[in-house]
Amino acid sequence: MGKNKSGYICTQCGYHSSKWMGRCPTCNSWNTMVEEIKQEEKRPAGHKLKKDELPVSMDNLNSLSEDRFTTGIEEFDRVLGGGLVKGSLVLIGGDPGIGKSTLILQAAMDIAARGHKILYVSGEESINQIKMRAKRINRREKNLYVVSETHFDRVQDMLEYTAPEFLVIDSIQTMYDSELNTSAGSVSQIRTVTSHLMEISKNNGITTIVIGHVTKEGLLAGPRVLEHMVDTVLYFEGDRSGGNRVIRAAKNRFGPTNEVGLFEMAETGLISINDPSEVLLGQRNDSPGAVLSCAMEGTRPLMVEIQALDTPTIFGMPRRVVNDLDYNRFLMVTAVLEKQVGLKLQSQDVYVNAVGGLKLNEPAQDLSMAIAIASSYNEKPISPYTMAVGEIGLTGEIRSISDIDSRVREALRSGIKRVIIPYSNRNRIKNREKQEIEICTARSLNDALNFALKTN
Repeated sequence: MGKNKSGYICTQCGYHSSKWMGRCPTCNSWNTMVEEIKQEEKRPAGHKLKKDELPVSMDNLNSLSEDRFTTGIEEFDRVLGGGLVKGSLVLIGGDPGIGKSTLILQAAMDIAARGHKILYVSGEESINQIKMRAKRINRREKNLYVVSETHFDRVQDMLEYTAPEFLVIDSIQTMYDSELNTSAGSVSQIRTVTSHLMEISKNNGITTIVIGHVTKEGLLAGPRVLEHMVDTVLYFEGDRSGGNRVIRAAKNRFGPTNEVGLFEMAETGLISINDPSEVLLGQRNDSPGAVLSCAMEGTRPLMVEIQALDTPTIFGMPRRVVNDLDYNRFLMVTAVLEKQVGLKLQSQDVYVNAVGGLKLNEPAQDLSMAIAIASSYNEKPISPYTMAVGEIGLTGEIRSISDIDSRVREALRSGIKRVIIPYSNRNRIKNREKQEIEICTARSLNDALNFALKTN
């Protein structure tokens, strides 16, 4: 047994230091260094590797198929890559009150209904509170065992007693190991408990879902090493004042990353949205400053409406407000509109919004942003059956984008009659689609604006 040593760990990135510092040198966060007591363990003398601990040649490895379990929630399974893999460790984070516990409880109910035993451990709610949520979604299953506990040693005893196939921890920040002299939620506690959960999952084939808190920046609270330890990292997002929710995969060892699933929050829980383009589009707008676009989220094309509003500024400094779009790319687009097109935006307040609450960060939304701003500036509406996608360069050229064929097919399915795409993408469109929809290829931003603003 080694002696205890004191050190300082950054709560944001997990950086170690022997002395306290006001700013972490790795992530540059202020006042995030906290003192932790670390117990060093010595390697036992005379330890020899067993036969099953020796390295194995790749030629001798057998290819095994993944044993998956569907959760019964279509959009959740899509993001997971087809369902939960047996023995995997899944981490899901989101803002408080966004619906993380409701989603996992619904999934647990559906899995338990198919005869699988589940242990649901809550460190934040009592059993009665869990029962109230289950009553709200009108579900109750005998194979779902619930307990309110924060002591991880007792959780391990419950695992031996119930022998479940699935384990839910809500949340990881409330669990603590009595062997550590730190409070629950500290860096060492989160890392130690997650390490134990990973060992339990892999050795016993128990599929584990862990719910985590997020910081004000939207990142999972605790050290970033937590994300490296688990198999899958999911983020649950959305505006609590609205009904739509989005779950996206930031990491997935058993499926695609950057895949998204959409839900609607109802009185009986979360409902999967099978046609997100229809929900995101809503009522098509033919007012100046509105144009349709298509965003790729993983392998799924989603039709969205981009809106812009230009008004003369009444302050000395014009305002630039962006909602659910990349702010730096928006500033670049406005600069190109001023320099290459000649719009006098330096005296205008410019507001840009992506309707539906879906955060769009890809460069393919540059062209739709530019057309929406120009439409509002010139007070000329864009046809509600026109879609525009493309990346804008600093000299005003329209650069090629990925998955153009998928975007055009989605536009055709949504009833779009004309699409404006980069000229360099022209050969990626199939002849059948060229016959059913008008394809406008633009080399420059001026070309795209002429296509969009011409009389329909």
